[in-house]
Amino acid sequence: MASSTHFSLTFKPSPLPLFSSFPRTRFTPFTTARTIASPSKILASQTGFFTRLGRLIKEKAKSDVEKIFSGFSKTRDNLAVIDELLLYWNLADTDRVLDELEEALLVSDFGPRITIKIVESLREDILSGKLKSGSEIKDALRKIVLDLLTTKGSNTELQLGFRKPAVIMIVGVNGGGKTTSLGKLAYRLKNEGANILMAAGDTFRAAASDQLEIWAERTGCEIVVAEKENAKASSVLSQAVKRGKEEGFDVVLCDTSGRLHTNYSLMEELIACKKAVGKVIRGAPNEILLVLDGNTGLNMLPQAREFNEVVGITGFILTKLDGSARGGCVVSVVDELGIPVKFVGVGEGVEDLQPFDAEAFVNAIFS
Repeated sequence: MASSTHFSLTFKPSPLPLFSSFPRTRFTPFTTARTIASPSKILASQTGFFTRLGRLIKEKAKSDVEKIFSGFSKTRDNLAVIDELLLYWNLADTDRVLDELEEALLVSDFGPRITIKIVESLREDILSGKLKSGSEIKDALRKIVLDLLTTKGSNTELQLGFRKPAVIMIVGVNGGGKTTSLGKLAYRLKNEGANILMAAGDTFRAAASDQLEIWAERTGCEIVVAEKENAKASSVLSQAVKRGKEEGFDVVLCDTSGRLHTNYSLMEELIACKKAVGKVIRGAPNEILLVLDGNTGLNMLPQAREFNEVVGITGFILTKLDGSARGGCVVSVVDELGIPVKFVGVGEGVEDLQPFDAEAFVNAIFS
């Protein structure tokens, strides 16, 4: 009979410097390290905690608009031609100007469907006399994009439920920045007062657990890792959520193995992971966030559709947008799937995973 997989908790005492070595306390899956609160009791204070946490993150996004502005500089440069087009606009030039505006939107990866929708809406308002100047057209363009983002992708705050721990699964293809995004999200939540437990569920990539352990050190979070090779990801996540429940953690962040959306056997494993955590806490995971590489532009749409069909994505994290001129993909992915963008990666720093704010985004690309 095969022996059971063992897991460890790794945690960093606050006095130690960044990336220092530190002693580990290891536990078997069924021992407890501290006094256990009743896991079945749902407290109103927990609901209040998650409400405050979501609000604090949202308020932080409002105060960090400069990061959003600088992060979308390349997309803004692409769209700067719109200002030139509208500067000396007159009614006789409507068709030419709108054709060039359409091209500018397509180059920035707004996508054919949303681009045509925007241009035809502007054309209708111009010909009806509602828009009479270049500045009015620019304002109308901004309003169309903002209305789309706030209507189809309005629920941008993390939905963490009403009992502890909240469980967030991070999924995506290889190389999209999944583990890094999890680490940066842990940093942000930790800074807002949440007690975080990480789960190293990427059991396929040898270096993934090591990478996540570095993030655990860096952010002062505890982590559950598989001690044996070939451990099932669903088992690692299940044990992490159990420990999070028993020891009163606020949030369990679950890493998963990167996988191509066309590899159906690996995609099926995500279903097993989702079911495993749901058996521990009813209704978990609270969020399933898909990490998408902003450099892929509209090529992210097939990935998003497949992941959504398999596990039901609740939100997107769009990474590497600071190095891309294809920021229009933010609008396209929301328009196509009606799933909100929750965070955007606008730099390499630990604080550069920004809560998505539709108004700040529109201001950044159409300044």
